Amino acid sequence: MSIERVKAYFRTYGMESRVQEFDVSSATVALAAEALHCEPQRIAKTLSFMVDGHAVLVVTAGDRKVDNHKYKAQFGAKAKMLSPEEVEALVGHAVGGVCPFAVKEGVEVYLDISLKRFETVFPACGSSNSAIELTVAELEEHSAYAGWVDVCKDKK
Repeated sequence: MSIERVKAYFRTYGMESRVQEFDVSSATVALAAEALHCEPQRIAKTLSFMVDGHAVLVVTAGDRKVDNHKYKAQFGAKAKMLSPEEVEALVGHAVGGVCPFAVKEGVEVYLDISLKRFETVFPACGSSNSAIELTVAELEEHSAYAGWVDVCKDKK
């Protein structure tokens, strides 16, 4: 199971006990915010794209949507999300539990600047009923991110 790989990853850092599992679904931003009793924007949603034949993950704040023009400027291609089958095969996590931890070899992870406004955020942990609260610095460290990007629409 995907969550077991994520727990094993965090176990190596003595952080496994911080992984939260819920009796309810946390597969969407709204459901995760409800399960965690937090604001939806603090949910760190992980979006899966195909860029030049390989999987790319972009972690954004829960209240932001990808801006196609910014995305194309950053990655040199139109934003093409992976199908649910591709996500599981290429990334190693199923839709609803996709996260930037314990992903398959070759997956590139980027963090969107929309996350920088928070002290802590809540990414999923490989299942549709899990999350972990991390500081932005911890998210950087544990996501093995390739860099920060600005690919989301500005909030009006």
